Amino acid sequence: MLTTTLSFENLHNHGELFANMLRARRDLFIVHNKWNLPEALGMEYDQYDTPASRWVVVHDELGRVLAGNRLTPSTARCGIYSYMIRDAQRGLLDTIPSHLLYDEAPVGENVWESSRLFVSHDVPAARRRRVHARLVLALTKAARDLGATNCLTLLNANWPRWAGRVGVDMTAMGPVMEIEGVANQVVSMNFVPNLH
Repeated sequence: MLTTTLSFENLHNHGELFANMLRARRDLFIVHNKWNLPEALGMEYDQYDTPASRWVVVHDELGRVLAGNRLTPSTARCGIYSYMIRDAQRGLLDTIPSHLLYDEAPVGENVWESSRLFVSHDVPAARRRRVHARLVLALTKAARDLGATNCLTLLNANWPRWAGRVGVDMTAMGPVMEIEGVANQVVSMNFVPNLH
């Protein structure tokens, strides 16, 4: 099992991995979960897949994507958009409630957002926990390498059950909300204790 952090600067070094990750996102979010998201050429994408973002991918030696995640700086701007959690709070996204945070969405050089976190639905149940842990550890390292001390993410509200197992300090940043029939919550991953 390998992990790769992709950026627009290094995509050319990794063959089809970026496209395979977008295909895996489509398979899970559009085909399996039946979410109404943009797609083209068999790939899912949105307005946050820009050169400002990075993508952490867990994959095998053949490039088959097992899991993935997108990291976007809270300072990013693309037209009217910034980052997903902040834009939802500002009422720009009709699929995520605007009351998802207790306070105003933070913006700062050391604050990033983790979004589109997934484990492919065809990863066997016996292997899912290990793949998920590998993804969280890789995204933690990537975020820290980018200078993040905090990373906001919208997660399934069951996060307290596994946060300790992967060694990430997490704090609820908003209420538990039902989105697409699933209980979700915005959480901040605090990387300060792990910085050396």
